[in-house]
Amino acid sequence: MTTSISPTTTALHDLGVHDLAQALAAKHVSAVELAQHFLDRAAAHTDLGAFVAVDADATLAQARAADARIAQGTAGTLEGVPIAHKDIFVTKDFVTTAGSRMLQHYQSPFDATVVAKLAQAGVVTLGKLNCDEFAMGSANENSAICAVGHTQVAPVRNPWNRERIPGGSSGGSATAVAARLAPAATG
Repeated sequence: MTTSISPTTTALHDLGVHDLAQALAAKHVSAVELAQHFLDRAAAHTDLGAFVAVDADATLAQARAADARIAQGTAGTLEGVPIAHKDIFVTKDFVTTAGSRMLQHYQSPFDATVVAKLAQAGVVTLGKLNCDEFAMGSANENSAICAVGHTQVAPVRNPWNRERIPGGSSGGSATAVAARLAPAATG
């Protein structure tokens, strides 16, 4: 497989969910290649503080399973499309903290309904996104969890002006989508 989508070589992170789903279905790109592309982008932009949990092994395992379903012809509507989830939504494959130190090691035995429904459609989870503690805030400045790549708690940064914050309790989701670290996010 190749990551070339068209003769104009549009970057994968510049494509929307619909276009990515079509590229995956047409086998122009594999779910593994796509997931790795977005994992690499997230790793390159940890200064934004968008992600609070990433598990490349879990993400790539989901991507391999998506590629298998695509090959078998049993793919869901969004098969292989990577997204990230706001840390308020529990996930069994990723730690869920809800932005609180009290839950910093919590591993849910089940997925939240939105996570489960998206998984049924075939999405691949890139990781968990920063949010105000228990989603109680409007500035995304009161998360008690260190973002991936950070050694201390800091607010999520606006990708267009790092002196500013994205606002809202879903700041990690807003930043991840605006910086094209994920094509979509729950929030």
